[in-house]
Amino acid sequence: MKPAELAAFLEGLIAQNLKLSCMIWGPPGIGKSSIVAQTAAAHNLPVIDLRLSQLAPTDLRGLPVARNGVSRWYPPEFLPRRGKGVLFLDEINLAPPVMQGMAQQLILDRKVGSYTVPAGWFIFAAGNRKEDRASVFDMPAPLANRFLHLDVAADLESFKAYALTRAFPEAIIAFLAFRPALLHRLDAQQPAWPSPRSWEMAARLYAAGLDIAPAVGAAAAHEFDAFLSQLGDLPDLERILSGAGDTLAFPAEPSIGYATVTGLTLRAQTAARAHQALRWLAAKAEPEWAQLFATDSFTLLRRIETKDGDAFMALQRLIAGDEALGRFLADVASLA
Repeated sequence: MKPAELAAFLEGLIAQNLKLSCMIWGPPGIGKSSIVAQTAAAHNLPVIDLRLSQLAPTDLRGLPVARNGVSRWYPPEFLPRRGKGVLFLDEINLAPPVMQGMAQQLILDRKVGSYTVPAGWFIFAAGNRKEDRASVFDMPAPLANRFLHLDVAADLESFKAYALTRAFPEAIIAFLAFRPALLHRLDAQQPAWPSPRSWEMAARLYAAGLDIAPAVGAAAAHEFDAFLSQLGDLPDLERILSGAGDTLAFPAEPSIGYATVTGLTLRAQTAARAHQALRWLAAKAEPEWAQLFATDSFTLLRRIETKDGDAFMALQRLIAGDEALGRFLADVASLA
């Protein structure tokens, strides 16, 4: 399952008010926790992030307090008492078996001790797998059987959609489009290695003029530096976007091609500029480059549409009025 598909599945559960507990499996650094938080935020739901591995059984069950000769369990203040939200049990299988046993009742019966989860709250959990070299415990079969199980993996298109709408540096996006294998490469022998999470940190380092190796490791940073050294050969992107790029050729070097398409995507934030970029790519490049630009720019313009009116729809109208470009895109779509 791709991160975008995971987000759509959780979105469906919340939209349909299905209180089915979910266990999200996947390697570290691919955004499992972020997807839960973003999906909840889209529905204006608070998230309580509960790390069972950091709790003792009494922390979850509560403390016994005597009253009139009878012990009553007082639940902890961090558990929800009312309203709606998401109770997120992150890194659940890092917790020892005794704590996973406590979680079993919480997930199945939506209660533990004298505490009951309010009806408006969803219960989601996440964890790494043994093959991820994480120090995890086996999840007991009775607990596992109480979850829906969702396996998620790193995906370049999902990461690009996220990066484009959050103004990541174009060099980072272009490099990963050129070297998608470096989006996620776990290296158990090194403390720093590339993942969507560490590339987001690398984007902030790069924007600040700092070395990205502490985030993604020396090997990935070395490849990124080699990629940057070729970017001086980019065509004049502003000429292309203004409609004056007829004499400019599309780069023959693939790495510069990815940088060119990414640069056009991030600069073409109006329908007119995106239309000019598409026309130039259709005339100067192989069809797959125009298709790549269309996919990424449509994603970006749809977001701009929510703020500035009808950027995406305006581009659709321009394409519809451009017979040659419309025919070209139809031919590209038929080959996909």
